[in-house]
Amino acid sequence: MATKSDKTGASALTERPFYRRSKAFGRFGMRIFKPQIMADPHWHGHIEANFVRHASLLYNVDGTPVTVQPGQLVIFWANVPHQLLEIPQIGEQDAELCNIYIPLDAFLMMPHLAEFQIALLNGAMIACPPELCSREQIQRWYQDYRSADAARLDLMKMELNALFRRLSLEPPNYLRAPWLANKRKHDLSSSHIRHVVAMVQHILENISGALRNADVTAKTGLHPNYALAIFTKVMNIPLKQFILRMRLLRARGLLLESDLAISKVAEESGFGSTSQFYSHFSSAYGVSPSKLREKYLAS
Repeated sequence: MATKSDKTGASALTERPFYRRSKAFGRFGMRIFKPQIMADPHWHGHIEANFVRHASLLYNVDGTPVTVQPGQLVIFWANVPHQLLEIPQIGEQDAELCNIYIPLDAFLMMPHLAEFQIALLNGAMIACPPELCSREQIQRWYQDYRSADAARLDLMKMELNALFRRLSLEPPNYLRAPWLANKRKHDLSSSHIRHVVAMVQHILENISGALRNADVTAKTGLHPNYALAIFTKVMNIPLKQFILRMRLLRARGLLLESDLAISKVAEESGFGSTSQFYSHFSSAYGVSPSKLREKYLAS
């Protein structure tokens, strides 16, 4: 979620490294701060977990209104455009929001989470039962994160993985259902989902280079046409369109969080030419890459 400062008084420049360039479009991060209304929709590459106290949060998530209750950990893929519209106060204490940012490639490499992973990649917002994640747990994770101790940080990530695995054992509490929710259960199998996760991992690891269908589908060991059909069935988007979406997300992050020349942004995002990049970017975001950067730097 966008805010100019967290409760420690850090500036926006301090927070920007969460979205810096990497295979996952950002790095692992955690912060606790006073939430603020967002003037515009916001999106980035992380899996994000939010935990709010002393208030509820009213979001617009890609056109869907979603209310997050206090004391409820909510997990979603932040690539889906989201905007915090209202922060109804509960009690007299100031609202407090914890955000945990998990790079998408790191999330996809967590074991035994295939259906949970695909649900989030399909736009779901999943609420965690309060008994599985308390404020005390959030505070322990925050202390681990701020300690700069590698062992404590690793333990925190392992505990997040274990929490997600617990969530995946029961029917999910969707605050926003995934796009594939209306599919009949027998349309998808665990093997289908594993194959799609393998393809998504390969795309993210190689987003700056050429991504031929044959190279991506080879990660499944299946016939290319069958692998492409599975991808479209699970993700509700053809492979080539998904790759374009990821390239644009990568490019947007580089534009806003680096001083790379636009031609270099196009190259590192895997576009064949700067003109091709301009065309796709302007079509997707309604503004040219240079204008988006100018607007962001002026804000």
